[in-house]
Amino acid sequence: MERHPGTAPDTVTVLWCTTDGDERHKAHTLLVRSAAEMLDVAPSEIWLEHEAGGRPFLGGAGEALRVSVTHARGALAVALTGRAPVGVDVEVVRGLRAGALARAWLDPAETAWLTGLPEGERSAAFLWLWTQKESVGKALGQGLRHGGMSRRVPLPEYWPPGDAAGLVLRPLPDAPELASAAVMVGAGRHIIGVALRGADGSALRGSGVGLQVRRVDGDAYG
Repeated sequence: MERHPGTAPDTVTVLWCTTDGDERHKAHTLLVRSAAEMLDVAPSEIWLEHEAGGRPFLGGAGEALRVSVTHARGALAVALTGRAPVGVDVEVVRGLRAGALARAWLDPAETAWLTGLPEGERSAAFLWLWTQKESVGKALGQGLRHGGMSRRVPLPEYWPPGDAAGLVLRPLPDAPELASAAVMVGAGRHIIGVALRGADGSALRGSGVGLQVRRVDGDAYG
């Protein structure tokens, strides 16, 4: 099958929305419908399955894609790309004891960056890092086990970060076969983290992996 835009292994498409409930069902519906649209096939030709460890994958015509799903209270997101493992995570921005959490769980360089920010910005900064670490764990198929919280992700080039326009996933400092990014969406009320693992564990090409983030209508997936 000819690849359509957004299905290249080095590009990740993320669709997200807010919702008033039933996030899991709506996320699965969004995933199947968006995959069908991306591949120009009927939704009935694609179905959702899960590996033994819980990682989702698409059957039927959807085998051409690698996917990830996430949902939090009132929000959900799906990520789709070509045949390279992908992970996505969404979090609601909320108050946290960010400095203490950083010192307990993060890499020292990340902790130094976070604690150098104004107090009122640290919770969002912690979640900005957290969502990437969660996404990397999903792309690896192991979650945050095996030191996932201490695995370094790229620090932002500036803070607070801008919107998703022109955003790329950047290689992890100690793992060039992995790339990640995070973006604030919904007027800063949510943060989405995304990660990609190079096919067969190989280093990702170029200086960054393209990322497309788009909000959709959550009511359409009830």
